[in-house]
Amino acid sequence: MPEFEQLRDDISTLPATAQQLVVDFVAFLKQRYSSSEPTTHQPLNIENESFISMWSVCEASLKETRPAMADSTAWVRQIRQQHWRS
Repeated sequence: MPEFEQLRDDISTLPATAQQLVVDFVAFLKQRYSSSEPTTHQPLNIENESFISMWSVCEASLKETRPAMADSTAWVRQIRQQHWRS
């Protein structure tokens, strides 16, 4: 294990504050990787997210419920002209 001896020597030449940072970082790594249970991630189902679903409205329904948004490019252009004229 010569690389660990070299690492120990390198750490010992650092200032005390830097050595403490190394100790803190090692503690962080031990905590992060000591979990005995493998982490399982649930797949993200964005179709059920309220923010995403507001865009899933069909175009015909959008024209009925929000006529100003039927042509979103024109709507954005109009808002920019209203607010950026000053």
